[in-house]
Amino acid sequence: MLFLENNALLKRLKKLHPLTIDLSLGRIERLLGALGNPQNSMPPVIHVAGTNGKGSTLAFMNAMARAAGLKAHLYTSPHLVRFNERIRPKGRIIGDARLSALLRDCEDANDGGPITFFEITTAMAFLAFAQTKADITLLETGLGGRLDATNVITRPAACVITPISIDHQQFLGRTLGEIAGEKAGILRPSVPAIIGPQHPIAAQVLAQHAKKLGTPMIRQGIDFKASFKNAAMVYHDNQGDHIFPTPALSGAHQIANAANAIAALDTLHDRRITDKTIKRGLESAHWPGRMQRLKPGKLAKPLLDAGFEVWLDGGHNPAAGRALAKNLSHWDDRPLYLILGMVHSKDTQGFLKPLASRVSALWAIPIPGSPHASHDTVQMVKTARQLNIAAHEARSLEAAIAKIKSRKPGRVMITGSLYLAGAVLAANGEAPK
Repeated sequence: MLFLENNALLKRLKKLHPLTIDLSLGRIERLLGALGNPQNSMPPVIHVAGTNGKGSTLAFMNAMARAAGLKAHLYTSPHLVRFNERIRPKGRIIGDARLSALLRDCEDANDGGPITFFEITTAMAFLAFAQTKADITLLETGLGGRLDATNVITRPAACVITPISIDHQQFLGRTLGEIAGEKAGILRPSVPAIIGPQHPIAAQVLAQHAKKLGTPMIRQGIDFKASFKNAAMVYHDNQGDHIFPTPALSGAHQIANAANAIAALDTLHDRRITDKTIKRGLESAHWPGRMQRLKPGKLAKPLLDAGFEVWLDGGHNPAAGRALAKNLSHWDDRPLYLILGMVHSKDTQGFLKPLASRVSALWAIPIPGSPHASHDTVQMVKTARQLNIAAHEARSLEAAIAKIKSRKPGRVMITGSLYLAGAVLAANGEAPK
C-alpha cells in the first residue's frame, strides 16, 4: 500500500514543471533553502560527471568503501526497476516508509513551486543523507554538470569526470567541446579532479577549465594508469605497481572505471582504504544492467533452456556501442542476436555501426512501458539494414525472444536503453537490491 502511495506522489511531483529537463540551479537552491540546506550537512562528497561509466565508477567506489568498513551514501539515476534505487543511505536502497516521509517533507517545503522531478528528488536524497551518519557521499550528476541539480555542492572532497562523448546534444551543446565545458562545471578550486580517459578535444577543454579555477588534475594515462596483464588488473601510481584481480563488472572498459574509483578514494587519505580492501571491492562490485548475464528467470529461461546465453547492457550512445563492440570482440564466433530498443532522441546508427560486423540478426522493439519515448522500430530496422545487419521488427520483447528461440543457439544481447534494461530485469525477476 505504501509503495502505491509513493508512486502516486511521485507522479504528482512530475507535474510541478512542464518540462522533464530544464537545466538550472535556482529552483533547487530555493527548495534546499526551505529545507535548511541539507547539502551542507552531508558527509564529504565525491561528485561524478561524464558520459559513460559514471554508474560503474560509483559502484566500484561503493564496494571498495564497504570493504574498508566505510559507510557510503549513494545517489544515482535513472533507476532500473523502482525509484527507491536512486537513493541509497549507507549504500542500501531506501525503504518505502523513509521515502514516503521524504516525499512529503520535500513537497511541503516546495509549496507547489515550479521544480523539475529530478530537482525535487535530488533534494530528497540530500535530505536523507544529511539525516543519516556516514563516511562519504557518492554523487552522480543527472545530466551535464554546470547546471545539474547536484551541482550545488560548493566544496566536494573530490570530483571525477569519466569519458565524455556526444550525447544529449539538445541540452549540452552540439560539439564535444561544448559538452565537455558543461561537464567541467563540477570542477572546484583546489579540489582534486580525477579525469578518466578523454578524447583530445575534451581533455583540452577540461585542462583549460581546471587551470582557470586552480583545480589540481589527476589524469588517467598520465598521473595514474591501469591495464590488463596476465589475467590481472595492474594499477600504477606514484607508489608503483599494484596488482589487483580483474574487476567483477564485465567488460574491458571496466578497468578504466575501476582505476578512476581507486584514484578518487586515494584522495581521501583514509588509512582504512588499502590494497587489500580495494581488492575485495573489485571482486564484489555489482552494477545491474551493464554487461550483465541474465539468470534463468521468467523472461530468460526459455532461451537458456534452448542453449542460449542471454546478456543485458543499457548502453545507448555511440561511445557505448564502441565499448560493447570491444567486449564482444573477445567472444567466440557463436551467433550473436541483438534485441534493440532505444529512446527516440538517440543515435541508432552511431550505436550500431561498431557492432555491425558481429551481429547475426537484430530485432527492433518498442521499450516496454515507454512506447511514446521509443525510437520508431521501422526506422531502427531501416538503419540496421543500411549497415548490412539482418534486421526485423518485433512488437514486444517476448515476441523477439520467441523469434530468436527458433534460431541456431548462440548469444542474445538485449541493449539500447537503460529503460529497456529496467524492464528486462523486472520481467526476469532480477530487481536491483
